[in-house]
Amino acid sequence: MKKFLLLGKYTTEAVKGITKERTKKVVNLIKANNGKVDAMYALLGPYDLAFIVEFPDIEQVIKTSVEITKLTGIGFTSLPAVEVEEFDQLFSK
Repeated sequence: MKKFLLLGKYTTEAVKGITKERTKKVVNLIKANNGKVDAMYALLGPYDLAFIVEFPDIEQVIKTSVEITKLTGIGFTSLPAVEVEEFDQLFSK
């Protein structure tokens, strides 16, 4: 499984729908798409949410990101995340 950072930005309509139940639906959707939630954070600044998730591949991330947007109205930017140690090893060869 590979790690990804999903950065979310609320729309006005998405803010109106904030509930614990919607969050549970999002987590279940991630699980249904072969993903795992490592952490979820609310943010202040240019992004409103940060999810650290694991998926087998980028295709699953893209599919899930679009499905979450359809469900919630929250737009996401999806970024691959590589541990620094692994990143360093890529360049030490």
